[in-house]
Amino acid sequence: MSGATSLAGFADPVLDSQAAFRAVLEAMSRPGRVQRMPVPPEVPEGIGPAAAAVLLALADADTPVRLAAGPAAEAWIRFHTGARAAAVAEAAFVLDPEARLPDLDCGTEEEPERGATLVLPVDGLAEGSGWRLSGPGIQGTHRLAVAGAPPGFLADWAASRGRFPRGVDVILCAGDQVAALPRGVTIEGG
Repeated sequence: MSGATSLAGFADPVLDSQAAFRAVLEAMSRPGRVQRMPVPPEVPEGIGPAAAAVLLALADADTPVRLAAGPAAEAWIRFHTGARAAAVAEAAFVLDPEARLPDLDCGTEEEPERGATLVLPVDGLAEGSGWRLSGPGIQGTHRLAVAGAPPGFLADWAASRGRFPRGVDVILCAGDQVAALPRGVTIEGG
């Protein structure tokens, strides 16, 4: 990632970054619950507002990131976070619509926490219908409708769950909303 950017990051870098971090933390601890994010006033083409906020809040100079949004987006992330470009298999955060869960780093038996996080843009998120989620952080089951999930996502998720505790966490992003799917969650289509 190289180059300069004229697009700002968060309007208030400290407070917005803290609020975005808290929203992601809440989403990860309450899987499938939709959270609103503070979003940058402008983002480069190829990165949605919530996905941009996730990366601004979580990436730093020690973070390998895979973006497939073009050079302007890569320059923007590099300028605002210091994150370095990485291949899909080596990235801690992946924002690439072509990436599939089996291609991402799932950690090791000794260090499962090193598994990647897929930041996945979707068309919409709504609670109350759709996928049936169960597992840690969910009392009973929770329903999450995800519009625009990539084809084969549920099959890839089921296969990835078989590697638990290794695996990939997913942060679904739509507009200014996020919902998380930590690797321990079971998803049934609906």
